[in-house]
Amino acid sequence: MADESTLNGLRAALAAYAEPYAGQTLGDAQAVRDVSATAGGYTARIVLGFPVGGYQSELTEALGRHLAAAGIQVPLTVELQSDIKAHAVQRNLKPLEQIKNVVAVASGKGGVGKSTVAVNLALAWAAQGARVGILDADIYGPSQPLMLGLEGQRPASPDGKHLRPLMSHGVGAMSIGFLVDAEQPMVWRGPMVTQALTQLLTETHWGNLDYLVVDMPPGTGDIQLTLAQRVPVAGAVIVTTPQDIALADARKGLKMFEKVSVPVLGIVENMSIHVCSNCGHAEHIFGSGGGARMAEQYGVKLLGELPLDAHIREEADSGRPTVVAAPDSARAKAYFEMARRTAAALAARARDRSSVFPKIVIEES
Repeated sequence: MADESTLNGLRAALAAYAEPYAGQTLGDAQAVRDVSATAGGYTARIVLGFPVGGYQSELTEALGRHLAAAGIQVPLTVELQSDIKAHAVQRNLKPLEQIKNVVAVASGKGGVGKSTVAVNLALAWAAQGARVGILDADIYGPSQPLMLGLEGQRPASPDGKHLRPLMSHGVGAMSIGFLVDAEQPMVWRGPMVTQALTQLLTETHWGNLDYLVVDMPPGTGDIQLTLAQRVPVAGAVIVTTPQDIALADARKGLKMFEKVSVPVLGIVENMSIHVCSNCGHAEHIFGSGGGARMAEQYGVKLLGELPLDAHIREEADSGRPTVVAAPDSARAKAYFEMARRTAAALAARARDRSSVFPKIVIEES
């Protein structure tokens, strides 16, 4: 029979561990669900609110060091599980059925690599064990068909009313690029664009998803504002580069989401550092630290600093983005960590409670 004092000490020590992605202790996150004695030592069941695929060994090693520092030397087996909840959206909107969380990826200006970040975010979550879809909301310049290797393909509509998303690397995808010719320009006014995107979102049979990533159009104009007001978003990610002009526009994107009460999960600094493929020299071509300063200024998280690497462009153009093409590379690791921080930031936000309240119907007698 296990020593109760040892079990209590182990529980307390595990609860005190500061989990780096969640930014809080396992106790505060209510993640330590069960600690028990086994024939070979002890087992701890830990449940986190974000995808945990690939995190088992890293967390086990970190907990071993943490326990050793607390003077606890016992064999510990970690049973790591994920429990992804639906989170609150704008007050005037309801969450979509079957989709727990819609996450918008946006930028204040074009050319900062927003679509590359969005596709790698979606694929990283899928690789980590989540059910994921991606909606390409960039009507004028849809790039997800190319990045996902789906150019020229058309979605099916089994019932004549709903589209079935195309699948790529375990992620369901929908884009206006699947429905029009690749070289056909979209000469549409704002209302037509927002109507088309609303239909793509609501008339696609996504199935049960933990996350739907929306690759937003660049900018902060009428289209972006209307989309942010119409789409029930649980959180937004702002993509920028370190240079001042990109940061100035990224601030406008952040303010836009604040205006429509969409929580900004954090900032991703893309093209943060370039490492020469020939000599290995590292250089901050677009400046350094801009994303960190902006995150601190607005009280949001810096979710990742992603490299400027020719391989990332080549992999996206080939239809096999980095986290799929080279999952063990250093550049892919930056995406996987960014994805985990983003999901953890969402997990820390208020949950959607609409399902626990009774529906009140008033009928005239």
